[in-house]
Amino acid sequence: MTREEERRDFLAASGWGKAVVTPLPGDASTRRYFRLADGTRGALLMDQPQGAETPTAPPDANADARRALGYNAVARLAGADVGRFAEVARYLKNRGLSAPEIYAADTARGFLIIEDLGDGLFADVVRQGGDEAALYSNAVEVLAKLHAEPAPQAMGGKPLFSYDDVALLAETDVLTEWYLPYALGRAATAEEIAEHRALWQAALGGIAASPPVFIHRDYHAQNLLWLPQRAGAARTGLIDFQDAVAGSKAYDLVSLLEDARRDVDPAVGHAALRHYLDTMSAQGTPLDEAAMAAEMAAMAAQRNAKIVGIFARLHRRDGKPRYLALLPRVWGHLTRDLSHPSLAPLRAWYDRTIPLETRFSGKET
Repeated sequence: MTREEERRDFLAASGWGKAVVTPLPGDASTRRYFRLADGTRGALLMDQPQGAETPTAPPDANADARRALGYNAVARLAGADVGRFAEVARYLKNRGLSAPEIYAADTARGFLIIEDLGDGLFADVVRQGGDEAALYSNAVEVLAKLHAEPAPQAMGGKPLFSYDDVALLAETDVLTEWYLPYALGRAATAEEIAEHRALWQAALGGIAASPPVFIHRDYHAQNLLWLPQRAGAARTGLIDFQDAVAGSKAYDLVSLLEDARRDVDPAVGHAALRHYLDTMSAQGTPLDEAAMAAEMAAMAAQRNAKIVGIFARLHRRDGKPRYLALLPRVWGHLTRDLSHPSLAPLRAWYDRTIPLETRFSGKET
């Protein structure tokens, strides 16, 4: 069968064979979505060919085994596993959160029919005049709810991978591999790569000791949907969570507040962080605020360094130059993150190797 024939076969077998199927726009993935309309009912079809991306690796695989399988395994990405999406969705829903309900699944072929949570992306709601402070306040309540308990070892039959040093350092390596040639017009030297990695390893070393929690991993305004008709933390709809891992409480917070695609009002960001800390205290899971600030700086810097590299890769390898327009914002975040005293050695490396005047426009040859 062709992929289109497989899709029609799955829809018919799932009771959606008569639905009007409308493709939705996509960009940076082999995954596709279609909106289904059948009389008064609607849903989304997720279409993810299962062999379209390199696989992940077993939880106990060592670094060499993961590297042999490719970047997805090293960085703990889900690859093309729709079964992982389904299990994470069930985990979130069991905690009273608004992940899509799974209506039908063919995980062997890579199809899911899921609840349609609508079009109310946070980014769009705010742009149309919505209350940014209310949305971000609710989004951090979701995180506090998730952070009230330790990360599970597994969800259904799917392990929740550790966001370990191997993954974190592989992500920062993307900057030296892809951004340096774009910015400086030359490849990074072996010495630059080794020093960069060693500095990151030192900066991230203490974070591994923190009790891990569930991390969505792409928790930002284009993956959150406003559902005002629901109550409490369920007013924030959750999507694109298949790459979830176990790790630092800081990661999803900085993903939300240091968004690569939109500027969060600083007052809103400060208020949201304060609300998160107060909610954590109120539910009996208080945090050391100074330690949390240092952890947030390190996680924010790591995430933004990764994004700088990924955007350069999307341009140079994948022919998507539009991501370059986002680099000034991401570099702004990263430069501020590196100002934390605990990251002074990393800041010195960046100031020396990628001077400010080369951070926003490339010299690629």
